[in-house]
Amino acid sequence: MNSSTGKAQEVTGRLFGIVIFCIFLYAVLDVVAQLLPPHYSPISQAESDLAVGPYGYIMTINFVNRGLLSLLFLYGITQTVKTEPSTGRYRGGILLLGIWGVGALLLAAFPTDVPSLPISGHGLIHLVVAILAFFGGAFGTFLISSSLGRSPLLCGAKRFALSISSLALIFLFATLGSMAIVVGMGGLIERIFIGLVLLWMLTMSIYLIGRVKSH
Repeated sequence: MNSSTGKAQEVTGRLFGIVIFCIFLYAVLDVVAQLLPPHYSPISQAESDLAVGPYGYIMTINFVNRGLLSLLFLYGITQTVKTEPSTGRYRGGILLLGIWGVGALLLAAFPTDVPSLPISGHGLIHLVVAILAFFGGAFGTFLISSSLGRSPLLCGAKRFALSISSLALIFLFATLGSMAIVVGMGGLIERIFIGLVLLWMLTMSIYLIGRVKSH
């Protein structure tokens, strides 16, 4: 390994370290926002409702956090696999996961509406972006996971990555179903889905740090 390659791998490892920190920060900020007034129900109400109210800026910051950590993860994994003979198999998954990341930034820019009020222009944009981002997160993680088995560097991650991303797909459709039929547990189902996508990035980041160091 030459010095330039070693330095690049060190930088990539640090990026995954930042991703891990930001994921834990996301969980902390989410809990803080939930505990503050107006005390929206985490069981029945969407996470986006936390961005509405006197302390809504905390959830807005967290949307930005989620978007940036997702884009950092994508940059890190792109740098990790770029030396492989065929990186095209990751392209679709990376593009979709990019929609998840950019979507989170747009959710911060276009907040949802106050619960019980008629939907507004920015509220409609928020809803459409959220659905597109959710599809990007679920299918992006699944497609990337499905390609890992053909990579000598990443094949060891396929089993757990595919398991988590498959669960995320299930909870994606459960989340959309709860939106359509107004299930009383829609907020909880949505949070499990978001948690699974973040768990996928967390476990992949931990694995990739180990692989980068060993190479």
